[in-house]
This record gives sequence, C-alpha cells and structure tokens, in this order.
Amino acid sequence: MINRMLACSTAIALFSAAPVLADVTPEQVWENWLSFATSSGQTITTESVVRDGDTLVVTGMQMAIDQEGVTGNGTVEEIRFQDNGDGTVSVTMSDSYPFEMTIDPPEADGDPTTLTMEVRQPGLVITASGDESETAYDFNGPEITLALTSVEGVEAEAVDVTAEAVLGNVTGKYLVVTGEGETSALNSSFAAETMSLVIDGTDPDPTPAEGEVAGPSTVKVNLSIKDLTGTTNGTFLGAAAMADMAAALKAGFASDGTINTGAITYDMEVTDATGVTKITGAGASNTIGFAMDATQLAYSVGATGVTMALSAPTIPFPQVNLAYGEASFGFKMPVGVTEEPADFSLLTRIVDLTVSDEIWGIIDPTNQLPRDPATLVIDTKGTAKLLVDIMDPAAMEAAGEQPPGELHSLDITALQAKIAGAELTGSGALTFDNSDLVTYGGMPAPTGKVDLKLVGGNTLMDKLVAMGLLPEDQVMGFRMMLSMFANATGEDELSSTLEFKDGGFFANGQQLQ
Repeated sequence: MINRMLACSTAIALFSAAPVLADVTPEQVWENWLSFATSSGQTITTESVVRDGDTLVVTGMQMAIDQEGVTGNGTVEEIRFQDNGDGTVSVTMSDSYPFEMTIDPPEADGDPTTLTMEVRQPGLVITASGDESETAYDFNGPEITLALTSVEGVEAEAVDVTAEAVLGNVTGKYLVVTGEGETSALNSSFAAETMSLVIDGTDPDPTPAEGEVAGPSTVKVNLSIKDLTGTTNGTFLGAAAMADMAAALKAGFASDGTINTGAITYDMEVTDATGVTKITGAGASNTIGFAMDATQLAYSVGATGVTMALSAPTIPFPQVNLAYGEASFGFKMPVGVTEEPADFSLLTRIVDLTVSDEIWGIIDPTNQLPRDPATLVIDTKGTAKLLVDIMDPAAMEAAGEQPPGELHSLDITALQAKIAGAELTGSGALTFDNSDLVTYGGMPAPTGKVDLKLVGGNTLMDKLVAMGLLPEDQVMGFRMMLSMFANATGEDELSSTLEFKDGGFFANGQQLQ
C-alpha cells in the first residue's frame, strides 16, 4: 500500500510539473511538454490546440497513467503558452483541475480504492527560456493546494475522509537538458514559505480487533511547516527503460536531491470507543537527502530540537513527554557488482534524549538512577565488494543464501552510548582477509584494533543490583569478564584495547585466542 501511495504522489508531481517544460516558441513548449509526459509514462489527449495571436491555447487536455498497479486521470480545461516577444514563453493553466487515482488492492481478490482529488494553483506562472536542447524556466505562485475530496473502495467504503495540503508563496527554477532518445537531465530547486496539511476522517462502523470495543472513530491531523526548500538533480530515461531498475542504472539513470525545512508543529487526535488519544509535537529543523546511480545508493534523514507529547486512555498516567536535541540516520552503499572494494558508511545518532519522569518512575520508582539526557552515536565507514547486483531480483534469487558481498575494511569513527550516569566511548579500524574464513569460524580474518572506555559502569551496576533489576551473581560474573578485557585507568573508569593480529585476538596486550 505504501508503494502504491508513493506512486500516486509521483504521478501527481509529474502532472503538476510537466507544464513547466518550455522552449523559445509556444509550439516548441507544447511539443516538449508532450515529449516529457510520454517519457514519464503519461498518455495525453486534447480537444483542441490552436493559435490565438501570440498565444497557443490547449483546451480539454486529459492526462492518464497506468503503471505498477496504479491508474490515474485528470483534465485541465485550458493551458496557455504565450510568446512574450523576447525569446521567453509564459505558461498559465486553469486555476484548478480534478484528478482521480485508482489503486489496486494488495490481495488479488480485493477491490480497488479510488481517490478523488483537486489540484488548485491560482496565479501560478511559469516563464521559460532557452532552446530545444537546454530549457531554463522559473515558476512562482501564491498558493498551490492538493485536496483529497473522497475515498471509495472496499477498504474505505464506510470512511468519510478529507485531506488538504497547501504550499504558500512557492518559487522554483528548472533547467532541462535534452539528450539522445528519451534521455534528459534535470536540475531543479524550489522553495515554499509555508506548508500545511489538514486531515479529517470518520469511520462510523470500524471492525474492532480482538479484545477491542466496537464503535465509531474519528481522526484529525494538523501539520504546519515553515521554510520548505528542496533540490533535485539527475539524468532520467523513458518510462520503458525505468521498468528495469538494474538496467536503467547501467544505462545512465541517476538522481540526487535534498529537502530541508524550518520549524514544524503538528497535532493529531484520534477518538474511538475507548476515549481520546492525542499526540502533539514540534521540531526546529528537518533534512532529507538521497542519491542513486550505478555506483551507489545513499539516504539520510535528520532532525533537531524535537519535542513530543502523548496522552491516551490506555496509558496509566496523564501524559508521556519525549524530546531530543538531535537525531540523524544515514547510509551509503554500492549497488552493483564492484571489481574493487567500494566505500560504504552507516550513521545512527541520537543526542540528548529525554523522557518524562512518569516513564523513569516505572523503571526507577525510588529515583536512584541519574536522569541525565541519553545519547547514542554509532558512526562507521569502510569498504566492501558487491558480488551480486542488489537491484537485480533475478541475480539476488540466483545467489541464494550466499552473502552478496565481501567486507574489506571497517572504521569505527565514533562510538558513544550514554545513559543513567554511565558512558561508553570508542573508536577503531579493521581490515579483513576474505581468503581466510577458517581462523574466526567463517568470518573473514580481521586485522586492526578497537579502543574502548567505560566511565561510571560499576556505579550503574551497583545501583541496578540495589534496585533488584540485576542479580548480584550475574554482575559479579560480568565484572570478572571485564577484568579480562579492561584495565582500571581512573575512579570507576575502565579502558580496553582489543586487537586482532597474526590470527590472534588480544585484549590490552594479553592474547585470548
């Protein structure tokens, strides 16, 4: 279902963006629009295309898509391509147009779900310039709205839901470079001062899960975003070429982009037979980045200054609060078969995480543990060889249970885990011999070392024993094991250097294997 919704969003974006393609004359603008629409998998029909003075007028333009279990169609009553007399063309459209999307059910015996929407873009103007091979254009509009007006289908036959997303003060720039065949390059940027999302839905007769109470339910969502910006760059192929992602990447498909926001606030309220559940939150900033080509797949997300509050009838206290100063996740990896080791990286970062005292009270009712903000950072990078194209389903299936690649090196750039007064930090670097799978029981033989330091660990274990959360004999055994791997370097401070060399494993210089 998520993939189908993403396909819906992509189709709507294509329909909304397509008219901005342009050239030096109105006729060339229109032809480029058709070419772009066709390469994107759209089918276009019109009632008429006629010249009216300096303007080419297209009426009754119908757009249709049919791909990956999603069909859609929309009709724009009028599009005007006006020759400005200075080598540029202004493109304007009807203030609004309807769009309908039908999504096939996930199960073969189900019925499809149909979404009816309206796109509203009063005052939107696109100004294009350039030539047939390189077309540059700017666009701006006071407000662009996508409104969901109805949902029909077996999965939603009793659901009454409306949703509306609004972008305010939208501006953007595009540069399209036409290549051979259906290949084109696109560099774009956009900005919106505000974005809002409102959802209001009612299910008058939901089917309750086992143990739940039957009855109507409602959901209300409000989201507000400031200072939304984004970029997209890439080389794009025709719709037919994109059907096989592995082949498309080898043929030159590539894309990268970013999305950034300023402050975000949101609230959600769900009411059912058990009562009212509320979630509210805010954030100072958010980022999303992605990149994909024949050599790599990369993705990253991040947020700062996040707060959230949750209240619900099933929670044994009035409200749960959560906050963190920073959180981010990202990875980079090769995607195709590599003759030489290629770079990869993986980052997980949560800084200054706090939860409300009610949560701490469940774990520590006598308030023995420090309730300082918690932090977790795992930042690694390295090199690996891929033996199988992971974007090729047939190749992955043929590989069976064999590993798709080989790990050649791993650098632990940063390691930090801090909670309840204890903190573990570390760093290190290892290389791996993939010709030796015997010394370490099937794992490539490593060479290198990892440095670790634990501060406050003994104090934390003592408190957990006093609280009855850890048996004393288990803690004693753990401390004996620590004495084999670590040295005391200060008050409640342990350090250890774990080293792999010459087929052996050493802890602080003492060989353990």
